[in-house]
Amino acid sequence: MEPINKINGRIVAIPINDIDTDQIIPARFLKTMDKAGLGRDCFADWRYNADGSLKADFVLNKSEYQEAEVLIAGSNFGCGSSREHAPWALLGAGFKAVVSTDFADIFKNNALKNGLLPIIVDRETQEQLISLAEEDPTTAVTVDLESQALILPDGRRVEFPIDSFSKYCLLNGVDQLGFLLSLEDQVENYETTHPSRVQTT
Repeated sequence: MEPINKINGRIVAIPINDIDTDQIIPARFLKTMDKAGLGRDCFADWRYNADGSLKADFVLNKSEYQEAEVLIAGSNFGCGSSREHAPWALLGAGFKAVVSTDFADIFKNNALKNGLLPIIVDRETQEQLISLAEEDPTTAVTVDLESQALILPDGRRVEFPIDSFSKYCLLNGVDQLGFLLSLEDQVENYETTHPSRVQTT
């Protein structure tokens, strides 16, 4: 997992509320446990016609939004089933962060564990970002994870919440297993300096 400190990226908006994980990555793509290639299937039912051709009117298919790294979404993003493939697909599609007023808890936790940053903002900020993205496809924002701030083009800083453990892992580019393995020396030292508490009879 790549460390995240600052993200300087263009934005794209899908201002639809209650986007669920089956819309992010339809169930037919869940047979694989390989993350590779899931990016092309992100929002597949919205992105492709029945014959596999691109739907010209879907925002992610428009050339001017191809470099977007920050997705501005409607409210209650990531609801529905708990599939971890959803953040995999978003990451594969090039996104590093998703901005919404609120996220489904399981999606948020899966995102954080996989290096996708869910950013919670107030509705006014959400609406401003949606307008900016629709008016100018080159609009970019800065995400400063260390200070937990989303910096808008006009310089306004919007603070966002994140738990300390997830923040540490993202800043250092480690997942939960990697964090535990980093403590191996401390665990071994504890085991050798503390007598066993197992009682024998």
